[in-house]
Amino acid sequence: MQKTKMNRVLRACFGLLLIHTFDAVQAQEQTQAVQTDKSGKPETIATVQVLGNYDNALGTSNAASQGSVTSNLVSNRPALRTGELLEFVPGMIVTQHSGDGKANQYFLRGFNLDHGTDFATFVDGMPVNMRSHAHGQGYSDLNFLMPELVQRIDYKKGTYFADEGDFASAGAAHLRLADKLGAGIASLTLGPYAYQRAVLANSMAVANGNLLYGLEVNRNDGPWVNPENVRKYSAVLRYSQGTHDDGYSLTAMAYKNRWNSTDQIPLRAVESGQISRFGAIDTTDGGQSSRYSLSYAMKKRNQDGVFEMDAYAVQSSLDLFSNFTYFLNNPDMGDQFSQSEKRQMLGLNISQSWPLSIADLEMHNKIGVQLRYDKLSPVGIYNTVAQQRISTIRQDNVKEASAGFYAENSIQWLPKFRSIAGLRYDTYRFDVNSSIDGNSGKASDHIVSPKLSLIFGPWNKTEYFINYGTGFHSNDARGTTQTRLPDGGVSTPVTPLVKTKGAELGMRTEIIPGLQSSLALWRLDIASELLFVGDAGETEPSRASRRTGIEWNNHYIAAPWLLFDLDLAASRARYTQNDVVGNYVPGSIDRVASFGVTMTDMGRWYGGFELRYFGPRPLIEDNSVRSSSTTLAYARVGYKINARTRLTMDVFNLFNKQASDIDYYYQSRLSRENVDGASDIHFHPVEPRSVRLTLTHNF
Repeated sequence: MQKTKMNRVLRACFGLLLIHTFDAVQAQEQTQAVQTDKSGKPETIATVQVLGNYDNALGTSNAASQGSVTSNLVSNRPALRTGELLEFVPGMIVTQHSGDGKANQYFLRGFNLDHGTDFATFVDGMPVNMRSHAHGQGYSDLNFLMPELVQRIDYKKGTYFADEGDFASAGAAHLRLADKLGAGIASLTLGPYAYQRAVLANSMAVANGNLLYGLEVNRNDGPWVNPENVRKYSAVLRYSQGTHDDGYSLTAMAYKNRWNSTDQIPLRAVESGQISRFGAIDTTDGGQSSRYSLSYAMKKRNQDGVFEMDAYAVQSSLDLFSNFTYFLNNPDMGDQFSQSEKRQMLGLNISQSWPLSIADLEMHNKIGVQLRYDKLSPVGIYNTVAQQRISTIRQDNVKEASAGFYAENSIQWLPKFRSIAGLRYDTYRFDVNSSIDGNSGKASDHIVSPKLSLIFGPWNKTEYFINYGTGFHSNDARGTTQTRLPDGGVSTPVTPLVKTKGAELGMRTEIIPGLQSSLALWRLDIASELLFVGDAGETEPSRASRRTGIEWNNHYIAAPWLLFDLDLAASRARYTQNDVVGNYVPGSIDRVASFGVTMTDMGRWYGGFELRYFGPRPLIEDNSVRSSSTTLAYARVGYKINARTRLTMDVFNLFNKQASDIDYYYQSRLSRENVDGASDIHFHPVEPRSVRLTLTHNF
């Protein structure tokens, strides 16, 4: 049944592409092709109006699934949460299963990425993913960002890029902050459920450079019966000189948040009338987090090439209180537990690139070093009642250090054929001091990851790509030395670095005037492994898996004021080692579609519409329990009061759908149920229709 659905999606995607291509051959060409030098690097960008929102013209990427989004589009699309910035990555779905101070839930390429595992996120070269995290490996919390200050988003998918290491197997996104603003920003947003958000930002010339500042205050109760009571504060101070291509920046960021959580709830409790769709079983769940960072980014062009350096220091903390099983393990006081960590993180990235010519072959070479050190003192899991600790499950001090070395060589073999070969070497060291006897110790691991990309064209404004590479993701340091479970049982240490392998066939075309279209067929394999589960402080087995899929992305300028986006993705995820329990990967997403319309410069008016769909997912290995699909629509209408002041109305969940942000299937126990509880779907509902008004003044 699943193969039939997949085949239908594939046939539809190929059919539509062929129809567009046939029509385009008869159409008059109105756009210019990109000119490239002998190394294949672009010299001039095509005069395609789409480039006001995307920098994805021919010759600017090394894979069909690689691209960039500019601040023009970021500022013109409504977003319910900060983390939805990543939905500008085609095929990405961003949801939430808890309070809005917690990292979002991410879905891409057949993955339930949890809070960030296998998708790497960076802000100006500074990693967002947290390894050996209290709640989840690769935890990626973007709540500290101010969307108004994001200048562009560069995204990649797959294991084909030598400069991408840990957590980047499904993809990576690099968010770049602005060095200066065209005008100061003062905005106030009001909405239902006590939603309030105020932003103040500006930049000014100082000492041959630019000084930029940004401040944000956010309050929100949400639609929940137990008010979310978000109290969020963010600040940015940034000094820069030169340009992004030849200059430097020094950035300080601060973030603090506190909230109550309504986590996923059991379906049976809603159907019986015990709670409403927006109710909670444990009303004392919640959390608080903070993040303070100082980062330096530099790019220097000289006669030898380009030298780049990123350095960063981060101090963060998290206290998270959750209760997913209610009264299953502790019928008297409940199953609430706390995950807590205090972290210091240091890092340094250095790279040098230079051109070279050998035997009339133009080359472009790059070598780089990436260093990172994390110190957690401590990271722990505790039994709690109403956020008060009653016992320790485990508490650890962790030191984790890594070094990544990579080299990349690009050769222009023919005017319309170039290759990019890369090699990456990563080495990790783990040092764990645990409260559980037998779990302290040291471990180390290393891995080599080759990469290769072949790029053909352009012919008739169409490029073709073949990509292959291996990658990895790291496991939680606590699992690498663990021999005893918190309950006293015996455990096997996890594999520290888990190998992944991916391949992709793709094409990108601009043959239709005003349209950029890309198509990619991909596969990703993940080796067999043990996983460390942060929620339980123990390991669980996991089998090898394979994901395959197709993506079709389209950006079309119908008129100077009208932009259309259509992204379609289908995937298949299965365990490759047979088991009687089934071979479906729980939570793996199989179909994603998004459609967007952006309208600008219609006199005083502007607006937009966005529709996103993510399909049903298997919730257990035999596929006998599945989630429902979710379709949501956002809309925006704006009016320019004058040249500097505008009023924007954003409508979220336009059609007031009753759907889920996420679904799980597991065992839990409500009060007065039998001792074994029940296995049930546990879901987090999407928020009902809401309207937010934003008044923005530029000064």
